[in-house]
Parts: sequence; C-alpha cells; structure tokens
Amino acid sequence: MQVTETLNEGLKRGYAITVTAAELDAKVEEKLKEAQPTVEMKGFRKGKVPMALLRKQFGQRLMGESMQESIDGAVSKHLEESGDRPAAQPEMKMTNDDWKEGDDVNVEVSYEKLPDIDEVDFAKIKLERMVVKADEDAIKEALDNLADSPQAVTYEAKKTQAKKDDQVVLDFVGKVDGEAFEGGAAEDYPLVLGSNSFIPGFEDGLLKVKAGDEKDVEVTFPEDYQAENLAGKKAVFTCTIKEVKGPKKPEIDDELAKKFGAEDLEGLKTQITERLEAEYTGAARAVTKRGLLDALDDKVKFDLPQSLVDAEANQIAHQLWHEENPDVEGHDHPEITPSDDHIKLAERRVKLGLLLADIGQKADVKVSDQEMTQAIMNQARQYPGQERQFFEFVQQNAQFRQQLQAPLFEDKVVDHIFELAAVKDKEVSKDDLQAAVEKLEEE
Repeated sequence: MQVTETLNEGLKRGYAITVTAAELDAKVEEKLKEAQPTVEMKGFRKGKVPMALLRKQFGQRLMGESMQESIDGAVSKHLEESGDRPAAQPEMKMTNDDWKEGDDVNVEVSYEKLPDIDEVDFAKIKLERMVVKADEDAIKEALDNLADSPQAVTYEAKKTQAKKDDQVVLDFVGKVDGEAFEGGAAEDYPLVLGSNSFIPGFEDGLLKVKAGDEKDVEVTFPEDYQAENLAGKKAVFTCTIKEVKGPKKPEIDDELAKKFGAEDLEGLKTQITERLEAEYTGAARAVTKRGLLDALDDKVKFDLPQSLVDAEANQIAHQLWHEENPDVEGHDHPEITPSDDHIKLAERRVKLGLLLADIGQKADVKVSDQEMTQAIMNQARQYPGQERQFFEFVQQNAQFRQQLQAPLFEDKVVDHIFELAAVKDKEVSKDDLQAAVEKLEEE
C-alpha cells in the first residue's frame, strides 16, 4: 500500500492512497479461509467447500469489504503516525472509476486537521468579578412580591360588584345543546377572576356580578379542547353567585413566613438573602465569563478549519432567518447566505470552542456520571408525566447526550481557568450588575 501526500496547505491535507491488487486478493483469500470452516453448501460437508466455489459465491462482496477495510486502515495508520486530528470526517474518493478486479485501487483522501494550540499563561489574564450584596430594599421588594402572590393573598367578603382579581364563590352547571355534561358542574367553587383557570370567556362573563346574582354565561370551547366531545362547541353555564370577595394583602410577619416554609420572618429574610445573592452570583459569573472569553479571543491566535467556520456561519444565518420568519417551518425557503457578521461570529465561536476543548483536554477536565445524571433529570422536569420516555430517548440518542454534556464541560473548563487567572472581586450595586447583564444581552 502506498500513501503519497498531495496537499499540505494551512490545515488542509490531501493524500493519494494506492491499494495494490495483490494486497486486495490476499485480504480476500484471508477472509475466505477464515469463513471456510463454518460454510455449508449443498453437496459438500460443512467446512469442506472448495476455495474456488467460495470465491465465486462470496468473492465480490468480500472484495468490497477488503477495499474499504484497507483504505480505512491506511487512513487510521496515517492519522496515528502524523498525530493529525481531522476537524470532520475525511472525504474519500476513488479515482479510477473504471476499476475492475485485478486492478490496483486508487483513492484520494482529504481533510482539514484541527490546529495545534499553544499553551496559555492564564496568570496573565486579569478579570474583574462583580460582587453584589442583597440590601434592605431588595429584600423588602422580594417580601412585597411574596405578599402579593396567590399563595399568600387572602380574600374577604365585599358587597360591591366583582372585578378583576376578586374571588367569586359560585355554584354552576354547564350545558351543551341543553344537556348537562360530565365535569361541567360544581358547588361553592372559589374562582379568582383573571386567573385564566377556566375556558376563555367564562371569567369575563362574571365581571360585575354581586352576591345573590344568578347569571347564564355563554362560552365556546376551544377547537383544541382536551375533551373531544366538547371541542369547538357552544355551552351555557348557569351560575349562582354565593359570595364576592376582594383580595387582602397579608401583613409581612411571622405568619406570612410560615406560609413559605420559614419558622419566622427573620428566617424568611435569610432565605431571601441567600436566594438573591445566589442569583447575583450567577449573573456576575456570566459577566466574568464573557470577559474571559473576550480575553482569550484577543490573546490566543491559531488557524481555523474553514469547514467548521462555514458550517457554523450557515447555522447562525439559518437560525436568525427562522427567528425573523417564524411562520416558515422546515427548509422550504430561499437560499440563505451568511453575512460578514455571521462569519465573524462563527469564527469566534469555532475559535473559542476549539480552545476550550483543548484546554479541557490538557487539564483532564471530565464531566462525571453524577453531573450528567443531574443534567438529564433537570431536563426531564420539563416533560411532566413523560419522564420515562425522555430517559429512554436520552439513552438511545448519543448526539443529544453530547448536547447536554457540552455546556457542562465548558463551564468546568471556565471554572478551571478562573482558578488560575488573576480574578479580582469588586463590590458593586445591583443596578451596576443589571446594566452589565443587559449589555451582554444586547451584544
């Protein structure tokens, strides 16, 4: 077998591989001898079929297998010896299209290799990390939000007409075509107007009612209503209003705290402080991470595989086009050409992706099984009632598992760099942090 370099330009590599007819024939012969003891053929005892008949019966198929194995083996050996890591699957093309048995096989192999990346002196990277403490105003705002939440609010009877956010206690019976339907009746039902817990139109129909009123509310069930026998049908609900109650904001005290699992108000304030500062820490980390990525992008230089840049630029262009044209599904649309901005962003993403992967590999960063399990469980919570199907999907889909693992790996590499870089904490206000986060979102 002969391997000759035909291209060495930047990261691009090309090779001409020749597998001789004698090598192929020997490989076919080897496969036939290996299979001979197990082959059964009419007129011969098992394992006694002559090689000539075996070659006639299986030779063509084994020739194809031998060609592929020989070429794959030559490429694998070359990559092992050269240390090249292809950025994508190498392209292979047979150049003698008129090949016939007895001829040598000529193949062209081409690929872009991943670049060699120099070591980075992380100690020279200077970063600033924002630190925000939860102040009294932020804690008070959080307490006020809790007091206004449905879990905390109480209701007291009122004599005026019902309005949005009031609670109406009522009996009702729903009918379609004059017939009551299953699940369409209740007694002493407490309904908060504006909660959108009933079908569209029902709560609006109860605005301005008072205790003691009786009212028929006409509605139409949505076309996609879960009960097919009611979907799209008109219904009349006969309602008897028992009480109308107005919302009453609770006092911010120990009793409110107990509703949210705290022993007393001070305990609730401690919980709020910890939650707020955890949120601030997460936001500050995102800002510091962007600073790190900007520093790495500026500091580290290496050639980029054009195939990866092109693929990323096309993906960015397609994603943005579909965001601007949400009514178009699939790929039934005009050709989308990446702009210069798309290409510039793609170059940054590819560069930083390769760099972080290289840093993580050299530092032996690993995502543990426990971390992957936690990530899968977090995703599964988005599919209530379908967790089992989701776990089965993840188990069978290696690409999806890789998508889950990638951000975990990246965050662990970023944390590794933070430990080695010159990171200085700076205490700032919540508004300063918010402004920094908004700036990130605008970029």
